[in-house]
Amino acid sequence: MNELMHAIAEHLSIVAVAMVFATIIGIALGVLSYWKRKLGSFIISLAEIIQTIPSLALLALLMIIFGLGDLTMGVALVLYALLPIIRNTYTSLTQLPPYIIDAARGMGMSRAQRLVKVEIPLSIPMIFGGIKVALVNSLSIAVMGVLIGSGGLGYIIYRGIQQRNMERILLGAIPVVVIALIFDWGMGKAEKRLQKHTR
Repeated sequence: MNELMHAIAEHLSIVAVAMVFATIIGIALGVLSYWKRKLGSFIISLAEIIQTIPSLALLALLMIIFGLGDLTMGVALVLYALLPIIRNTYTSLTQLPPYIIDAARGMGMSRAQRLVKVEIPLSIPMIFGGIKVALVNSLSIAVMGVLIGSGGLGYIIYRGIQQRNMERILLGAIPVVVIALIFDWGMGKAEKRLQKHTR
């Protein structure tokens, strides 16, 4: 039981740190894509390309650069989490009603003030939805970390495979599924409340 709790804590900590960086970078790139549309198409296309790279191939490439361990896994999770956050941020900002932007502009707000005081607050529900998708995906992708010396629940699953022990495999796999479902449900509820508050 101690091994399982330690693995869960390690798994969650790796994902949490990666999601903090992915959220900051993803929202920043989404805003940049909104402000610079031509550059934005390139940014989103690049994020889409990264998303299509098989996880084993990406981990192998990052391992050459960063070596073995949690850092490599964290970088991979950040890269995989960027697309839904960037896309949702960009889409939510571009779909805001023009009259709201015109009203903010008429009040004398600068571009940065409009972004911080009007555009981002109204876009929060959709941005949050992108973060939710990225988080749930990251919880499952993080299992692959065992292949590059990272910790988490993937270690228990991998040991179970080595020992051909189905109980041990399930001991690691079931918590991943349960945690992902809990986060998906909880963040889905929060997303609906945010949508109600911004209407």
